[in-house]
Amino acid sequence: MLLTSNAFANEARIPTKYTCDGEDVSPPLAISGVPAGTQTLALVVDDPDAPSGTWDHWVACDIPVTEAIAEGVTTLGTAGRNSWGRSGYGGPCPPSGTHRYYFTVYALDASLGLEPGADKAALLDAMQGHVLAEATLLGRYSR
Repeated sequence: MLLTSNAFANEARIPTKYTCDGEDVSPPLAISGVPAGTQTLALVVDDPDAPSGTWDHWVACDIPVTEAIAEGVTTLGTAGRNSWGRSGYGGPCPPSGTHRYYFTVYALDASLGLEPGADKAALLDAMQGHVLAEATLLGRYSR
């Protein structure tokens, strides 16, 4: 499985448009090679370089199988809770330095049925034993 974006290449700088310094909308994502038997997708975007520990920017599960997630989506499967305590996408907004942002999509063999607002820890726990494949796109951003 492969996760890409036409907005930035793997390991490249995320354009300002997709950050707190710009429009703070989610970038377009393309998913290829989703394995047979996939029932739903899950998505996590996080920043392991945050001063207080890994910061979750986007958490979603039970996403219908798709090959594309459009730019600026406001509804995506069952929305989880990010580290700001809200649902949906929150773009890069590092306090200093260059941070890494991992966009990871998971192909799952089941619907997880999590309640809206579940955090990343609950998602990762619920996914155990259900991950058929995963793919990661790494973006970088500094202010």
